Amino acid sequence: MPELPEVETVARQLEPELEGHRIEELEVLDARWSRPVPPAALGDAVRGATIEGLGRRGKYLMLALDGDRTLVMHLRMTGNLVLVEGDDILDPAAGRLLYQGERTTEARHLRARCVLDDGRELWFTDPRRFGEAFLIDNADLPARFAKLGVEPFSPEFTPEALGGMAAGRTAPLKSFLLDQSRIAGVGNIYADEALYRARLHPLSPAGSMKPEHRLALRDAVVDVLQMGIDAGGSSIDDYRDGRGEKGTMQEKFLVHTREGQPCPSCEGEIVRIVVGGRSTYFCPSCQVKLRRRPRRRAK
Repeated sequence: MPELPEVETVARQLEPELEGHRIEELEVLDARWSRPVPPAALGDAVRGATIEGLGRRGKYLMLALDGDRTLVMHLRMTGNLVLVEGDDILDPAAGRLLYQGERTTEARHLRARCVLDDGRELWFTDPRRFGEAFLIDNADLPARFAKLGVEPFSPEFTPEALGGMAAGRTAPLKSFLLDQSRIAGVGNIYADEALYRARLHPLSPAGSMKPEHRLALRDAVVDVLQMGIDAGGSSIDDYRDGRGEKGTMQEKFLVHTREGQPCPSCEGEIVRIVVGGRSTYFCPSCQVKLRRRPRRRAK
């Protein structure tokens, strides 16, 4: 699933390409992408709109439009947002979408296409069809995202804030990191990598962290997310960046997907367990399992 680094990569790549251009047409090819709004209604609502920017909130892409509106998109499990032009435009006869001539995707995976005023197109592709989009007035954005947690690169993401979020919680650290109401944008990949770098066991109770653990985890989360952005994201399965190219973060994984391989720091072996229904990779030798801190008795 695309996480913060993947979404941030797409936003940074596409914003300078899209800003100032007008939407000539938005064709929604899969009604699930825009539901409950009918595809034609969403297309009519954005036709002729000028794009003012492209940003990110958590794992959401935010396409800012004139008229104080935002087209919000979520890639979910297998979504991609790609800018195409020239020979990459859909060839109905071939039934294929061409990504820079190096990779093909079946045409049935195209969920929506946005035609710009210069002839280029913005495609939302999604094999598993979980991706979505909705148009919202900017005044309603704060309420819509009120339950979304702190941004990891914001000044508010401090060890103290992390401790406050985790206080008293018995959920495993891995599940805690995946809770988007706590920290926005961290997913399965970067949670594994952050916990390894912080030397914390994924099954440690979130509320068991001491100040030094909170500092180590905060720093590790920020570091691995920045590494992911610098590498253009992780392309394990379907993810491609805004140009249709693979990221390289998967080449820098220390534990994620490395089951049975040697730990980079010791002679131990990376193992895989399931935490909260998600595959979790870690080193049992290097990552300390913290004990639940006893509650203080009232005097």
